[in-house]
Amino acid sequence: MKKHKNVIKTVVYIVTGVLIPALLILNAMQAQRYHDIEKEVHALEVKQAALVEENKKLITDISILSSAQRIGKVAEEQLGMHKAETKDIVRVDMPEK
Repeated sequence: MKKHKNVIKTVVYIVTGVLIPALLILNAMQAQRYHDIEKEVHALEVKQAALVEENKKLITDISILSSAQRIGKVAEEQLGMHKAETKDIVRVDMPEK
C-alpha cells in the first residue's frame, strides 16, 4: 500500500514537473502571438488614418474639379465653347403616335 502511494506521488511530481514548463512555454507563445497581432493592428490603424486623409483630399479635389465655375472656364478657354444664345437654339417637336 505504501509502495502504491509512492508511485502515485512520483507520477504526480513528474506530471507537475512536465506541466509547469509546458504551461510557461505556452504562455510565452501566446504573449508573442499577442504582441504580433498588436503590432499588426497598430500598422493597420496607421494605414487607415493615411487612407482617410487621402480620401478627404480626393473629395476636396472632386468638389473643386466639378464646380460649375471651373467647368464653364474650361469650356470657354480650352474648348472654345460659349453659352448658346436664343437665336442658336432650335426646337424640334415630335408628334405623338
